[in-house]
Amino acid sequence: MLAKVHSCAVVGLEGAIVEVEVDTSRGLPSFTIVGLPDTAVQESRERVQAAIKNAGLSFPGGRLTVNLAPAALRKEGPAYDLPIALGTVAASGQLRPEWLEGALVVGELSLDGSVRHVRGILPMAALARKEGFGRLFVPEGDAAEAALLPDLEVIPVATLTQLVNHLSGVVPVAAFDRRHLKTPAPPLATDFREVRGQEHVKRALEVAAAGGHNVLMLGPPGAGKTLLARALPSILPAMTVEEALDVTGIYSVADLLPSETPLIQTRPFRAPHHTISHAGLVGGGNWPRPGEISLAHRGVLFLDELPEFGMRVLEVLRQPLEDKVVTISRARGSHSFPANFMLVAAMNPCPCGYFGDPRRDCSCSSATVTRYQKRISGPLLDRIDIHVEVPRVEFEKLTDDRLGESSEAIRARVEAGRARQRRRLEGTSLQSNADMGPAEVRVFCPLDEPGRTLIRQAMNQLQLTARAFHRVLKLGRTIADLAGAEAITPAHLAEALQYRPRRWG
Repeated sequence: MLAKVHSCAVVGLEGAIVEVEVDTSRGLPSFTIVGLPDTAVQESRERVQAAIKNAGLSFPGGRLTVNLAPAALRKEGPAYDLPIALGTVAASGQLRPEWLEGALVVGELSLDGSVRHVRGILPMAALARKEGFGRLFVPEGDAAEAALLPDLEVIPVATLTQLVNHLSGVVPVAAFDRRHLKTPAPPLATDFREVRGQEHVKRALEVAAAGGHNVLMLGPPGAGKTLLARALPSILPAMTVEEALDVTGIYSVADLLPSETPLIQTRPFRAPHHTISHAGLVGGGNWPRPGEISLAHRGVLFLDELPEFGMRVLEVLRQPLEDKVVTISRARGSHSFPANFMLVAAMNPCPCGYFGDPRRDCSCSSATVTRYQKRISGPLLDRIDIHVEVPRVEFEKLTDDRLGESSEAIRARVEAGRARQRRRLEGTSLQSNADMGPAEVRVFCPLDEPGRTLIRQAMNQLQLTARAFHRVLKLGRTIADLAGAEAITPAHLAEALQYRPRRWG
């Protein structure tokens, strides 16, 4: 007897329908799985057999063949346990195959028949809705994640026995009630009012947040670079529903979605250590997974002690910073992951950290300082819009009881600037000034004659590249948006030029 159950695979960040065909026939007892299964799928034979017996059902004797179609698609992970078990039960006559029509089934089985969590539920639910499946059977702990998408009946499954009883009509299981969908309030990030001094750095981060620009902070140890970076998410605009679903899907595929948080509502803040590998940063593996730059999608990627990262690791950032996507190529195919993030980097001016400090002498030789600074290539520095020095904080400012401007007030200005950008960029796929290319810069960043004169002098004196020229104009556009100005004035350009690097020319 033949039974068919529909399941789903995750390829990159997308779902792919997998048809689980189970056939029973006479012969010596055997259990074969075909269709390019990996080790985890092959091991489902033992899990399924034990789960069916411990669930009080009969495991069929004779030959049992399971085909995972399409055969050309490689299958990995334990998500096929539950559909294989259902197909086996149906093929052995304990369940009518037509009861499984119009349903998509995923879940890992324990030996006692309970159903465990699987990764990538959100992309699977999106595919089920797209392909017209009316019901989605998922592990009980994953039901809230699947229910984020409307127009789909999500059935939470705790055990194999419960699912069989539901399909046979003995004890129906209620669909997940979306009214019980809990989205906890986002945790509060570090507030800017707690940062003492560094007003010019706060201003630079406000400009960066308003336009989605990349930032490099240079200063001695203990000046507050890390604290400022961790406060940045508190002034970024709130994520839209589409952005939240994008981020949640990435974390679901990476299996990093907290069980109590079905929907990620705060912008990601990723701060990998400088010992991270190439694959850890950009993604990779035999079955490609998102790396840190994709986990920072729609948020902030903070690289502290930037020169300590491997040169090969840093150079791979160049393409994602331009294209907002990273492509991982393998012999089996290529997978693309989104990587639209703000890069915030921090570094000391030298290995000891005190080169140029007015209070403390530097113990590094000039050659050592030069080598240290040259660990960051010119092309990478050219892709960073804002370079700002972070000096040590004076005693008077540290002991001042007055609080600075709150993140809420700064975020209001940032959101107003972003709103102006959305109106200007309406009709395009761009979301912020930092996303503009040369064509958009020519249209949206015109200069008057005084502005042309200023930028001409700056290009000669600072030896700006063509890329740096466009970045200065985009930065000037963002500064004008924060000021509520329609045109870019020389004052806006002058502030933008102050954020160009000084030590590297």
